[in-house]
Amino acid sequence: MSAASPIRAEATATDAAALDSVSKLYGSFAALRNVSVTFPSGSSTVILGENGAGKSTLLRVVAGLITPTRGKATVFDGSPHEYRHRIAYMSHATMLYDELTAMENLTYFATLHRGEGCACVGSPEMALRAVGLDPTLTRPVGQYSQGMRQRASLARVLQTDPELLLLDEPFSNLDVDSASHLVELLADFRTWPVPGGGARTLILTTHQASLAQPLADRTLTMRQGQIIDTTGTNG
Repeated sequence: MSAASPIRAEATATDAAALDSVSKLYGSFAALRNVSVTFPSGSSTVILGENGAGKSTLLRVVAGLITPTRGKATVFDGSPHEYRHRIAYMSHATMLYDELTAMENLTYFATLHRGEGCACVGSPEMALRAVGLDPTLTRPVGQYSQGMRQRASLARVLQTDPELLLLDEPFSNLDVDSASHLVELLADFRTWPVPGGGARTLILTTHQASLAQPLADRTLTMRQGQIIDTTGTNG
């Protein structure tokens, strides 16, 4: 699909997220330019593009971390802030404390979520085991390999049991084996049942198309703040 082809923008009951004519300006610089796109519930979307294409900005708008200058972002049937307990966002930085163990990191973040009144936090031990890490490991994460750090970071967000998972450049600095393992983990995440029904939705950004391809129901390509191409199912 070319940039001239329309992408449905109106959110429906079957959509996990939608952007309707969204622009994000920083002074005279447009990080996003009139972007309209939907992300159907249960879908897996890979967003490609070089650095500065607008991938991370789009993801942060969906996550509710930044507000559009123009246009509207919808998650489920409301604002991203309204449904943040159903969303998890993993940036390309691991957001882990190097001096703590993985278990200590996850326990700390679980405490923060519960302090905000979120009842969605699961077991840190189960989250670590889900990504193939030993929760009893006493080594601080600062001594982990990059692949282990990425898995610990993924466990940090998975312990909130998100219905909508947003990953920004999850393959950065990973070798081929670690990237393959991460793909397997994310594919498994999509099969997890959702309490009360529904399906897991995955949106990830990368500039490494070959690594993410096994996860893609649909691939969007961005350039200069716009979606210039779409391949796969459109929902």
